[in-house]
Amino acid sequence: MIEFLEAIRDFTETGGQVLLVIGLLIFVMWLLILERAMYLMVWHKQAKNEAIAMWTARTDRSSWFAEQVRQKTISQLTMRLNGSIPIIQSLVALCPLLGLMGTVTGMIEVFDVMAIAGSGNARSMASGVSKATIPTMAGMVGALSGVFAATWLTRMVKSERTHLEDALIIQR
Repeated sequence: MIEFLEAIRDFTETGGQVLLVIGLLIFVMWLLILERAMYLMVWHKQAKNEAIAMWTARTDRSSWFAEQVRQKTISQLTMRLNGSIPIIQSLVALCPLLGLMGTVTGMIEVFDVMAIAGSGNARSMASGVSKATIPTMAGMVGALSGVFAATWLTRMVKSERTHLEDALIIQR
């Protein structure tokens, strides 16, 4: 365990302070993704069953008012389903931007080394180039993983909405 923590410390030292921000952002993003997945798989089923039971208990399922009640129920459940998906999508978009900020700060360090050393010595510039590339990579990895998860969540929300619309049938 100690070796693992040392490896993480070394990685963050190599990538600079921006890497810590990217790591925190990815952690929060995945917490929100897991919360949405848990909601979809556990709590939404209960809410969906309650909505279907409420609909089937209605005697009036054919009037204009019944259609409005149906639309309201579907909209409320869809809003709960979407929950934090827009926040997740925003965090996905922020990951590569923070990676770019890490690139800029790393390149500033390269230019500082060049100004102090007075030459373009490759060895003296290597740590700055490393600090420039690691946050970029981390931001891209975080964004890619978040894109896949956000796409899956969005697809599941659309599917659940369709199932709900099919379950709440208007009688003609």
